[in-house]
Amino acid sequence: MKKLLLLFLLFPVLDSYAQKWEKNYEFVDNCICGLSKVKKDGKIGYVNKEGVEIIKPKYNEGLTFNEGYTAVRMESNWQYFDSTGKAITDAVYEDAMSFKNGLAAVAKSSLYGYINTSGEVVITFQFSNARSFSEGLAPAANAKGYWGFIDTKGEWVVKPAYDFTGEFENGEARVIKGDKVFYIDRQNKVIRQ
Repeated sequence: MKKLLLLFLLFPVLDSYAQKWEKNYEFVDNCICGLSKVKKDGKIGYVNKEGVEIIKPKYNEGLTFNEGYTAVRMESNWQYFDSTGKAITDAVYEDAMSFKNGLAAVAKSSLYGYINTSGEVVITFQFSNARSFSEGLAPAANAKGYWGFIDTKGEWVVKPAYDFTGEFENGEARVIKGDKVFYIDRQNKVIRQ
């Protein structure tokens, strides 16, 4: 009971401490990778736990940090930063997704490819659409708009034949073909409908 009372009394003190710098922003997101996404004067940036701006709020849009990296959009182009505020790419991407399994899907010249955490293109820009890796595979769409799954080398593991594919979770992925929704495994075998 004494511990509960002590926690109850300390909560306002801790809350007021955290609020000192948070009041400078219109929005403060949860702290991920030691940084919180913030909004000031309609612009996105990132601050550390003490409220120090690591990435200045000057961007139109920003993703939440994942695996120690984030992407921000200035005007129409996206750029990646690490959690120290160091840019790992220039602002050259039309679309950007969070890093998962060390890779992030990005778009350039209306095609998607993947970069690594050093900002190097590791899967060339060849897909009409793409999403994040999960369990070593990523949903990607060919030029005709059909979805399948690629591996970390950009090779088709499940050939593009679906109208939609979700990410793999626990060895299965939800796919849609026509008006049918079902789940497949990594070998493209139907597990359930």
